[in-house]
Amino acid sequence: MKKITTALATGVVALSPLAAMADSSDPIVIPIHNWSSQIVMSNVVGQIFEEMGNSVEYVTTDSQAVYESVRLGDVTLELEVWEGAFGASFRAALEKGGIVDVGDHDAVTREDWWYPMWTKDACPGLPDWKALNDCAAVFATAETGDKGRYLDGPVDWLKHGKERVEALGMNFEVINAGSAAALWAEIGAAEADKRPVVVFNWTPNFAEAVWPGEFVEFPEWVDGCDKDPAVGPNPDALYDCGNPATGYLKKAAWEGMEAKWPDAYAVLTRISFTNPQIAEMAKLVDVDEMEPDEAAEAWLEANEDIWRPWLDG
Repeated sequence: MKKITTALATGVVALSPLAAMADSSDPIVIPIHNWSSQIVMSNVVGQIFEEMGNSVEYVTTDSQAVYESVRLGDVTLELEVWEGAFGASFRAALEKGGIVDVGDHDAVTREDWWYPMWTKDACPGLPDWKALNDCAAVFATAETGDKGRYLDGPVDWLKHGKERVEALGMNFEVINAGSAAALWAEIGAAEADKRPVVVFNWTPNFAEAVWPGEFVEFPEWVDGCDKDPAVGPNPDALYDCGNPATGYLKKAAWEGMEAKWPDAYAVLTRISFTNPQIAEMAKLVDVDEMEPDEAAEAWLEANEDIWRPWLDG
């Protein structure tokens, strides 16, 4: 893993006394998932831990199963617990024990069906979901026949698009993208001729700066919509409402982290990223085409005033 060598060589980055201390010599294991902000953020935090004298190991981990891995201590922490996508898995792990809530980022999240603004020209009733359903034919493709096509996130993100379509009686077929990159490719391909598309999207990420758009407004999220059929407009189905419009973005850690790596854990409790900061991390990879470790290094060098106080406490 690259150090922030340029800054160190020029004397720009002077580490606090805490940075000279090391916790356990065992590596802090940080999971890597399949979207850019999480990968870059993981590298940012990993490089901070390395500058403190800690060893860091990165492992590719399923974004749902990771909470069980943290609970068991197989990985040490998780830096992006999105309420909409992973809240249920996180809560289940908390109930079992072994994992702790290390607090929220300043960022506010939203994850749901989304369209670029040119789509509204073909379906002017948007963002209302009923208007979207009335326009389903506009989104039809050879793949979906007379049904509209909705490109959902990867299967392991568990966005329940198919369940929502069934619960609300929508004339759409849900297709799962293989990766976040496939979602961006879908929007980019539609941009040239302003073809109407509706895809899964989220904030914060770089896309909101590149393609202005809006989230589809479904029946408002009510706690229990994913667990109790009686909650929501369809009394016989789950997932008949949208995702939380102001969701949390949390950090989680193995409960043994504080004892084994007390200094790193103390820094983790202070780490908090905003929506623009997270969007910038994703942009460095998705737009500027940097490698994640290089993007993390660049972000650290450009934002010393943000992360230095986390070391100083």
